[in-house]
Amino acid sequence: MRKVLLLSLICLCLSCNINQPDPLLEGVWRAELQVTDTEILPFNFEVTSRDALKIFNADEVIMVTDISYSNDTVVLKTPVFEGYIEAVVENGKLSGNFIKENEDRILPFKAEFGNAKRFETKEGVSSNDISGNWEAVFSPNSEADRYIAKGIFEQDGLTVTGTFRTTTGDYRYLEGVMDGDIMKLSTFDGAHAFLFTAKVTDSTMSGMFYSGNHWQEPFVAKRNESYELPDANNLTFLKEGYEVFEFSFPDAEGNVVSLTDNRFKNKVVVVQIMGTWCPNCLDESKYYSEFYDINAEKDLEFVALAFEYAKSEEKAFQSIKRLKDGIGIQYPILLAQYGSSDKAEAQQKLPMLNHVLSYPTSIFIDKKGKVRKIHTGFNGPATGEKYIRFQNEFESFINQLLDEN
Repeated sequence: MRKVLLLSLICLCLSCNINQPDPLLEGVWRAELQVTDTEILPFNFEVTSRDALKIFNADEVIMVTDISYSNDTVVLKTPVFEGYIEAVVENGKLSGNFIKENEDRILPFKAEFGNAKRFETKEGVSSNDISGNWEAVFSPNSEADRYIAKGIFEQDGLTVTGTFRTTTGDYRYLEGVMDGDIMKLSTFDGAHAFLFTAKVTDSTMSGMFYSGNHWQEPFVAKRNESYELPDANNLTFLKEGYEVFEFSFPDAEGNVVSLTDNRFKNKVVVVQIMGTWCPNCLDESKYYSEFYDINAEKDLEFVALAFEYAKSEEKAFQSIKRLKDGIGIQYPILLAQYGSSDKAEAQQKLPMLNHVLSYPTSIFIDKKGKVRKIHTGFNGPATGEKYIRFQNEFESFINQLLDEN
C-alpha cells in the first residue's frame, strides 16, 4: 500500500512539472510592446530568481515578485497596479500580452533573453545633445486636447533620460536614445506604457507621443532654459459661494467618513484626490505615507479620496487594499467613485471645486477647517530638483499650519 501511495505521489509531482514551463532564465531581458503596426515600446527587465524580477526605467527599479507559472504560460503582475503580462515561455523567449482588464485593453508583448539594449540604433551617433529644458506643447493643433509641458533631459553619449512635466503631473522616468537626429524615449511601470519619438534639431523637436495602443498625439518643443509651467497652487480653487471643503465617502468597512468627524477636528488635514491606477498618485502616496508615519504624533491627518475605473465597488476596494498594503499606507483611503475616473464626474462629487484638473490634487486645510491651499498635480522623483523643491515647500507649509493655534 505504501509503495502504491509513493508511486502515486511521484506521478503527481511529475505531472505537475509537466504542466509548468521552465522558470524564466536568470539575467537581462529585452521586452517589446507593440503600440502601432510600425512602432514598438521597448523596456528591460532582469530576472533574479524563479519568483522575482526587476523592471528598469532610468533610475527607477520596479521589483516584481508576483510571478506564477501554469502549463506553458507565465503571468507577471507588477506591484500596486492592476495590469499584468501573460506570456508563453518557449526557447528563452516570451510571447503574449500586457492586459488591463478593467479598461478592456490588451497590448501585444514579447521578450527575448540576453539583450540589454533598450532601443536598437541605426545611426550609432547623435546629431544633437538635448540636455536641458524644453518648452513643449502637446496636440498643438487641437483646441480641445492642447496642453503645455516642460521637457527636462540629460544626455550621455547616445543615452537620454528625463521626463516631461505638465500642469497635472509628470510622465515619470523616461529612458532612451538619440539616434542621429531621432529621439526615442519609453517607460513601462505596469500602469502606463509610454513611448515618445521626435525629430530633433539643435533648438527644436517635433514628434509623437504614444500611450499604449489606444492613444497617440503629436507634440512640438523648443529649447528654453528659463521656461516654467504655471504655479500648481493657482490652478484649482474653491468656487465663489463655498467657504469649506466637504465630503462623505465610505471606507472598506462600509463606514462613511466625513471631514466633520472627530479624528479631523482641530487638526491640519491634507485631502488627497487620487486613483490607485495613477502613477503620479503612487509617487505622491509614497511620499505622503512616509511623512505621515514620521509625524504621527502631531495634529496632522491625511485622507485620500479614490476615483477608480474598476467596474465594481468590490474590485475598487481590492485595488485600494493592494495600494495600501503595497506601500504601507496608514491613513484612510475612501472610495469616492468607481466605474469611471472621468474628471468631470469627479467634479460633480466635489462641487465646491472649480474643477478636478488632475489626479492627484491635494487640498490643505488648517485647524479651523479653512482651505489654505490647493495643489494641482505632483512633481515626482523623476523631476529631480523640482521634486526636492516640492518636498521643502510642502514640509515648510505643513509646519506653518501646525504652529498656528
